[in-house]
Amino acid sequence: MRAVALFLREIRIEHTLFALPFAYVGAILAAHGIPTPAQLGWITLAVLGARTAAMAANRFLDREIDARNPRTERRALASGLLPASTMLWATAAGLSILLWAAWMLNPLCLKLLPIAVVLLLIYPLCKRFTWLTHFVLGAVDGLAPLGAYVAIAGKITLPALALFAAVTIWVAGFDIIYALMDLSVDREQGIASLPVRFGERSGRSLPILLHLGMLALLSGAGMLDGAGPSYYLGIAALAILILYEEYLFRSGANLFVINERVFLSNMTFSVVFLLTTLRAYR
Repeated sequence: MRAVALFLREIRIEHTLFALPFAYVGAILAAHGIPTPAQLGWITLAVLGARTAAMAANRFLDREIDARNPRTERRALASGLLPASTMLWATAAGLSILLWAAWMLNPLCLKLLPIAVVLLLIYPLCKRFTWLTHFVLGAVDGLAPLGAYVAIAGKITLPALALFAAVTIWVAGFDIIYALMDLSVDREQGIASLPVRFGERSGRSLPILLHLGMLALLSGAGMLDGAGPSYYLGIAALAILILYEEYLFRSGANLFVINERVFLSNMTFSVVFLLTTLRAYR
């Protein structure tokens, strides 16, 4: 049981709450209502499989980098509490679940699956050579609503692409904030990130701009898809979230405190946006 708890903590299972609500949003927009329980079940399995594979691959490939960082040196793989092979098996299992779910959902999902797999596996490597790594991570999470939309509609549309782009820059925004905590260590280790490349000031200002871009993209997705009025209550919640993030940066709080509060507020927003979208299409 202890090994299972360590594994779940290592892959940050709670982070699934970022991707899963937006996957359901993509499915709702595609169905213009509530998809069938079977469809929702396979979409859930696809997201869980993809998330498990991505995090396990990340932990395996970054285990030596994590061991040299005081913030991450106690992670299970970095400290030797779990064998590296655990994450290899978890990656294989996650990809198998994703393949199974894609096969059950839609032929187009199956055809597009190699793109998703490539992004899932190359993300951990990106930090070694490009500051665009935050956007690669964002695209990985953005595949959740795009894939769910395709699973229901069997095609890619402008609302689906707008939703994909919105989630991409949303996740990139708070990943840049996350990278601020490791700025000095990343500089020493030669790890690429936007704060390392452009400085701490950019890491504090760009996330706000990216989240404003998300607001515009989500609004556009709703208008293109003919969403009901309740959908825009979620947009209003996003506007409040952006103001809160701006307040956090101006408050002078510790970066670790800012990151924790940004994480919790964004996770809350994703659930709120799912609920307002659900109401808009009922």
